[in-house]
Amino acid sequence: MKRRSSKKAKKRKRGEGTFTSKKVCQFCEQVHKSRESKQPFIDYKNIDVLKRFVTEKGRIIPRRISGVCAKHQRELTQAIKRARNIALLPG
Repeated sequence: MKRRSSKKAKKRKRGEGTFTSKKVCQFCEQVHKSRESKQPFIDYKNIDVLKRFVTEKGRIIPRRISGVCAKHQRELTQAIKRARNIALLPG
């Protein structure tokens, strides 16, 4: 009796075989580039910045997708909620 060698395709594990560069927080990056001007970049009045982190439905984009660090994600969330409260953003 002969044994048949079955050639099974190996299943790739999630994220294996692909390489993506690590996302860098754009707010941290901005602070490092311009240490002289320490103006707050995240502000509830700065609607143009906040709109980039909100979906069309008005939901806040999670940090694993946006690439923002935990510290700035908390600040973003607070600013978005404040802007919603005074009706600068839909919510």
